[in-house]
Amino acid sequence: MIRGYPARASVAPGEQLLLHVATDSPRFRVRFYRYGDGPVPVHASGWMAGEDAPERGADQDWRWPVYPLAIPADWPSAVYIAHLEEPGGAPFDLALDCAAALFVVRGEQPGGMLYKLPLATYHAYNCSGGGCYYFNPPRSSDPPGARVSLLRPGGGIGGPTWGAPDHYDPGSPRQTFAHWDARFIGWLARNGYAPQFCTDLDLHAQPDMLHDYRLLVSSGHDEYWSTATRDAVEDFVTGGGNVAFFAANLCWWRVHLVDDGTAMVCHQGGPRGALDHWWPPGGAGRPEDTLSGVSYRHGGGWWDGARATRGYIVQQPEHWVFAGTGLQRGEAFGQHSEPPLVGYECDGAPLDAFDPDTGAALLSAWVDDEGTPASYQLLAASPLDARWQERPPRARHAAGEGVHAATLGLFERGGTVFCAGTTDWAQVLGSGREPVVERITRNVLDRLLIP
Repeated sequence: MIRGYPARASVAPGEQLLLHVATDSPRFRVRFYRYGDGPVPVHASGWMAGEDAPERGADQDWRWPVYPLAIPADWPSAVYIAHLEEPGGAPFDLALDCAAALFVVRGEQPGGMLYKLPLATYHAYNCSGGGCYYFNPPRSSDPPGARVSLLRPGGGIGGPTWGAPDHYDPGSPRQTFAHWDARFIGWLARNGYAPQFCTDLDLHAQPDMLHDYRLLVSSGHDEYWSTATRDAVEDFVTGGGNVAFFAANLCWWRVHLVDDGTAMVCHQGGPRGALDHWWPPGGAGRPEDTLSGVSYRHGGGWWDGARATRGYIVQQPEHWVFAGTGLQRGEAFGQHSEPPLVGYECDGAPLDAFDPDTGAALLSAWVDDEGTPASYQLLAASPLDARWQERPPRARHAAGEGVHAATLGLFERGGTVFCAGTTDWAQVLGSGREPVVERITRNVLDRLLIP
């Protein structure tokens, strides 16, 4: 068996990628793929001497043998996969749980779109070493919480992940690059968009890099954020930058980067509650709604089996987000897509009422108290009924109480922030079978890219 991981999952053109590899084969080589409209082979190394090394704990630096590999200066910014190939080994596949490592060549062409990978979320669910935040979590005392290392196999590809298989896509684990990000990036490439790329940890370490761009894009599942990453994005918006979240369960947990950014800690429960929940006063006391306009606590999750939803019901058909769709007030979209557009986790703005006959949704009278900006515009909403497997507790409501809904909307605060409110937007978009979803995506991107 062969496995590996990068010392840093982000490099600039012309830098060295330090790849740590362990194998029981006497030799191996690395085939590099750039991901656009699918994986494109771009380079293969020569054969190198293999060396085996022991597996370590999920919270440890695995300290495997290192192989420096030069990244050509002319490689464009993109997501790259290093496929670790033994003689006679398995062919490349985007859903590999070994023999592969993901990294980004950072953008150096300012002015347009910057696409962010959720590396912290990948590693929160990465079970290499026998643990993660959800299974056998290693403990940290300072700061308190669960600790996982970034210096181990996995983190988007190449490691086992925790979580139930997706009913609609059992061959692609949810918490991996293949499941959401690859589909969105593939759609961008097919439709003529050429973003630059970074990881969330790049924004943590280099917050000023955002100011070279007009639009930041995130898709899929973007759950774990450091304070520095969140500060960088909110400062970017205040300064006039735009953000498009085609994602959900956004900024649900705070993480602390430790050991020079090679491990992260998150406190998810204890006698005093969860210290690293963003929204409650007993946690960070900084509702995630102020970042995106919405929160998972007003939405919910459906993890196992087939989902049933009404789709997104249009509230403001005259808004530019819906231009060219032909949608009317009260009309639904995404209700018949596969997977259903709403789910597997979804975020919402707080609602006081949802009329089942007309589909009209009413923003809550206390929406500002929950952190949703006063300028938030509710464009579409999908109510979550009692069949949903989680409708979280929140201020003024116990679990399941009140109106829970996925909401699609935007607000302005210097720049514009759009949020689709669902993790599965990328899967539906990537299918190429939902023209309304594609048109809304183009409308948002094209509008927010205008200087």
